[in-house]
Amino acid sequence: MKKLSILFAVMVLLTVVGIVQAEEAVQPAAAQPAPVVKDNGLHGYFDVTYASRYIWRGFDLYNNNHGAVQSSVDLDLFGSGFGVNVFYSRSTTASFEEFQWLVPTIYYTNKFFADESYATYYKVGWSFYDYPHHVRGRDLNAQEVFGALWWPKLLPWGLVPSYTIVCMWPDRSGSATGDLTAGWAHIFGLGYDWVLPAVMPETKEQVIHLSAQAVYNDGVGPAPHHFKDGDNVDHDWSHAVFGATTDFPITKSFVFIPGVYYQNTWDESVNSQDEFWVSLSLRYLF
Repeated sequence: MKKLSILFAVMVLLTVVGIVQAEEAVQPAAAQPAPVVKDNGLHGYFDVTYASRYIWRGFDLYNNNHGAVQSSVDLDLFGSGFGVNVFYSRSTTASFEEFQWLVPTIYYTNKFFADESYATYYKVGWSFYDYPHHVRGRDLNAQEVFGALWWPKLLPWGLVPSYTIVCMWPDRSGSATGDLTAGWAHIFGLGYDWVLPAVMPETKEQVIHLSAQAVYNDGVGPAPHHFKDGDNVDHDWSHAVFGATTDFPITKSFVFIPGVYYQNTWDESVNSQDEFWVSLSLRYLF
């Protein structure tokens, strides 16, 4: 009952924010997912991020709230809808040196019913979770497939609902984690772009990207978590995450992106406490 009450409160809060913005006759452009590029060029970005702690699907991956430095590159392959992303994370403390994480992802994104109120955008892909510096890396590695759907025109006031499903499993049979990392996750999201007056010169507006997610964890957990306590993750609603980010253009190609996040934890098999963290990103667009 507590979890349902929290979810209802989040929906009401974002709806109220949406009504206030609708009264100003502002349609937040950033709430609309970017269309697939059709100019046959190679587009993407490089990103370097400092996170005050690394929370992944509810889990505090670097225990005791250690921070992380993370880098990524994302490539849109010539407007085909196919893309490649490579993500790398390492702790800011030497005690977690072995748990550096390298995650390549291949994905495809597109849309259908584009002219309808129920226009549906989607993204499907495959990721490989690699621990390149861990002595038992082959036992920790995992794979997953995912699919995400979002509907930018379905709700009034610029609210954008989304749903993501994830299936994860160990990279090889007979690994030390066995089936402990195998399972599904269901992520229900709601986003809204809150448009404010410009705070930077030569910009027309300042957009605050608000998001709320509730996660039903059906057994998915990162391998280091299982090596620590050896327990399965409960099949239950695990947590909700609320976030706010914004973009500050530095040049035509460089963007500074700060973010703040709060996690309300519901299941101790995922996390024993609520979490709050910040992120600071510098992104180069090309």
